[in-house]
Amino acid sequence: MWNLVSDGTCDLRRSDFVSDSVRFETAPLRLRVGAREFVDNDDLRVPELLKAMRDEKGPSSSACPSPAAYARAFEKGDKSICFTISSALSGSYNSAVSGRELCLEDHPDKQICVIDSKSTAGVPFLLVRRAKELMEADPDGEHFEEICAELRVYQASLRTVFTLENYDNLIKNGRMRPLVGTLLHTLGIHVIAIGTSQGSIQVVDKARGETKTHRGMIDIMRVSKDCTGATVMIHHCENLAGAVKLKEAILKELPVKSVEIMSCRGLNSFYAMEKGLIVGY
Repeated sequence: MWNLVSDGTCDLRRSDFVSDSVRFETAPLRLRVGAREFVDNDDLRVPELLKAMRDEKGPSSSACPSPAAYARAFEKGDKSICFTISSALSGSYNSAVSGRELCLEDHPDKQICVIDSKSTAGVPFLLVRRAKELMEADPDGEHFEEICAELRVYQASLRTVFTLENYDNLIKNGRMRPLVGTLLHTLGIHVIAIGTSQGSIQVVDKARGETKTHRGMIDIMRVSKDCTGATVMIHHCENLAGAVKLKEAILKELPVKSVEIMSCRGLNSFYAMEKGLIVGY
């Protein structure tokens, strides 16, 4: 009956989702690197994707799931809730909304809710987890609208801060001048950015070295909201050691409930590149 759908930007693998009453479905994005196409599903190998991006001299691109792909995912449940990457960064949300309309044309009795996470990585992951808890507590699906309303409120309370260390993809796609990217990398300077309430990205700081970068991220977390009792997700791109150090620093400095670490799937690796850290809280 219950059906959770994501475009994969929550970084959750289907094999990691366990529930007796809720099914989990992904409508994967596609990543184009030169002549190669990578589908962001459980079979994608991130090191292979990153190597292809390093070897490719030209720009790479991503494509959101089609409305038909979303419609097929929605058809597999009576009551579906879908979370997408920020609509300010991708067409995935609009595609999901169109997929909802396609599905309802043939299955008007289904209930489908599409929520723009206005972020990526940790925020949609936390939304999926909370939705799963609410769904399992309502096995008969009697409170669909109430659950959707609660998830929208929860989404508005979540925040994102992230840091980049590798700028090759930004340079190749014309979003950063080569000289600037080379200088930042040579000097060991990390960009620190946040996700805005509108779902866009805003660079707010730069820091030199890992320790100062982590301190800057924690300062942003401290002033952005009351983190007391918060669950924090750190999603990393091939940077488990850095994620562990950041986790230890957060637990030391902030009154959070817990900090969990997850590796990025395809799309988040595509944009964060090696060493990238994305914090949702």
